[in-house]
Amino acid sequence: MSVVEIERGDGVMVIRMNRPERLNALGTELRAGLKQAWEEFDASTEYEVAILTGTGRAFCAGEDMKESVERGTVGSAAAPDNVRTNLFSEGKLDKPVIVAVNGFAMGGGFKIVDQADFRVAVRGAVFESSEAKRWLLGGYEHGHMGTLPHAIASEIAFAFRFTAERLYELGYLNRLVDEADQLLPTAQEMAAHLLTLPPASRVNTLAMMRAMRQRVPQELEELAARLKDHGAKEDLMESRKAFAEKRPPRFKGWNHPDDRKRTPKLAASN
Repeated sequence: MSVVEIERGDGVMVIRMNRPERLNALGTELRAGLKQAWEEFDASTEYEVAILTGTGRAFCAGEDMKESVERGTVGSAAAPDNVRTNLFSEGKLDKPVIVAVNGFAMGGGFKIVDQADFRVAVRGAVFESSEAKRWLLGGYEHGHMGTLPHAIASEIAFAFRFTAERLYELGYLNRLVDEADQLLPTAQEMAAHLLTLPPASRVNTLAMMRAMRQRVPQELEELAARLKDHGAKEDLMESRKAFAEKRPPRFKGWNHPDDRKRTPKLAASN
């Protein structure tokens, strides 16, 4: 059984993450399968729209914690260099991508949803920016890139969970369906509409809309890089070990108590 299944037809490629026993967590094998699928989609002259979905209770649970603990590295760094990124995650595809969120979209899974051009979800799907739980900088990109109000973006960043219903009400999702069996047909309807457009119009409009998307300014990217070094790095792995061992984490917090008061700030705020 492949961890990434592909269905091809009528100009649309459906890519399905198929690791339900691990909630489609981004382990090395799944990453490799997605990388290959996106390369096929990019090179194809037959398929112009992709739909990405998952199998089972989850769309994608994000980082594979078990693999991170085994490798002794965290986040995408737990994956080999050759599968760490792909054409979709790097924003290098010039074809529209629709996500059909069938269940949990956590951490890196939520980030995949962010990167898509169109978002469809089933009622009851749950979204969480898990980075703050794992000693990564709390998902500052999620709310910002989704052009959500600051208070909502803050709630996302601090790893509060959101239902599909609430995100639809906030304008983050394009479509919300009542039942799981309506998910792919609804995504297919959107894909079919896109395929009715003149090819150049579809490509050019996509390029324009992507160019208009919110981005994190360089000065904030630099602040994020400094904040990611602020605190006891042992907690990175401790959060994952605690998750894997199903126990409460024992966080250290700071290498020295005074570090708490040395939080990096924007240059203009110093």
